[in-house]
Amino acid sequence: MRRAELNRPLLLVAHGTREPAGPRVIERLAAAAAQRLDVPVHVGYVDVIGPTVAEALSTMDGPVVALPAFLAAGYHVRTDLPEQIAATQRGDVVIAEPLGPAPEITTALLDRLTEAGWRPGRPVRFAAAGSSDERALTDVRTAADQLGRRCRQWLTPSYVTTASPATGEACRPTDFIAPYLLAPGLFHQWLADIPAAGIADPIGVHPAIVDLITRRYRATQTSGASAA
Repeated sequence: MRRAELNRPLLLVAHGTREPAGPRVIERLAAAAAQRLDVPVHVGYVDVIGPTVAEALSTMDGPVVALPAFLAAGYHVRTDLPEQIAATQRGDVVIAEPLGPAPEITTALLDRLTEAGWRPGRPVRFAAAGSSDERALTDVRTAADQLGRRCRQWLTPSYVTTASPATGEACRPTDFIAPYLLAPGLFHQWLADIPAAGIADPIGVHPAIVDLITRRYRATQTSGASAA
């Protein structure tokens, strides 16, 4: 494999939110990944804000690795992102696996819970964004199982929107809410209004997430992933 193929620039692709703190998290993750990988890392968004995926790719020389900064493989990962890349008519963009579910995310979730005051034995309410895509919900259940094993309790996912059960209806006042959310935004604000013993911060910029981005990126160098 040529050296150039081992140093492909990385496009970190997120959903997008008008909450200013959200893009700041993605930018900080991109900066940390650039330092770790020693490659240029750009940011693009599939919805709500820019730069769009096409706009970001227009500033990048190929070949490029596009990494979906999503915690489950729903519509945006399986359909939206590939279509947006295809619309650029570039054949030199390889799409990495999305971030979640993954053990590194579980580590970050547990740390955020602990920071919020959770201690072993206290009940946890796993709260995800929700999706109409059954494959994404399967990923969420996997993530809940992974965190449950670390917390030593059975965790049934709940959802902010779209899927059921709704977190607001399932959450008990004694629960600590574990948001399966990468960055701050409207969903975390909604969760913060639910009566609960505590709510963890979004996963955010955590060393384990930088490790995960690095692992996902490097996997594309050896897996023979197909270009979009």
